[in-house]
Amino acid sequence: MATTIEKLRKLIPDEEFDYQTLMDLLSGYAAPRDHISALLRRGTIIRVKKGLYVFGEGLRRRPVCRELLANLIYGPSYLSLDFALQYHGLIPERVTTLTSVATGRSRLFDTPLGRFDYRMIPLAAYRTGMDRVERADGGSFLIAIPEKALADKLLCERGIGIRSQRGLLRYLEEELRIDSAALCRLDPDRLDEIAGHCAVGRVSLLAGLVRQLRQGPKGGLRDA
Repeated sequence: MATTIEKLRKLIPDEEFDYQTLMDLLSGYAAPRDHISALLRRGTIIRVKKGLYVFGEGLRRRPVCRELLANLIYGPSYLSLDFALQYHGLIPERVTTLTSVATGRSRLFDTPLGRFDYRMIPLAAYRTGMDRVERADGGSFLIAIPEKALADKLLCERGIGIRSQRGLLRYLEEELRIDSAALCRLDPDRLDEIAGHCAVGRVSLLAGLVRQLRQGPKGGLRDA
């Protein structure tokens, strides 16, 4: 077994890998599935979900990238919503669940590496506003830009009944705890572009709100 572990660690450069990689590397063994089961029992590898694994702590060369796992667990998807809002410094709360948007139905995964939550959005809305973050070790992951993360939040929220700039600002400040200074750092032109793909009035309202906040005091906000 020690030889098997050394072989896997030598030939798999990343901490995250899939079932097919394991089967290819263990293809010379009489019962590769039995070897995988033994590795799991010993904690040498950890199953994140069916078909996706990471090395156990004792064999890791670097910390597991949970952001990359979020992209791999269910897809196509990219990080957005509360996790991305925290990542970009828009909300003060620490978010432990990795939240993403996807084109498939909404799903929730509880794994040994944490909770991963996926919310479905329309394909047209999905295709805009994502960015690839390059990691120092050469890996990368996909995450919404700040404007898209907030637009996705408004797109996925139900029953908030926002119909005016003042009402939207109240929701952003009181419910999400985003201050107006952070909102002013958003790009209203990017929000207009995103709104054109989302076809949701609240996103267009957000673009107008940000533009108004960047121009002057809150007194100029529209009530309808």
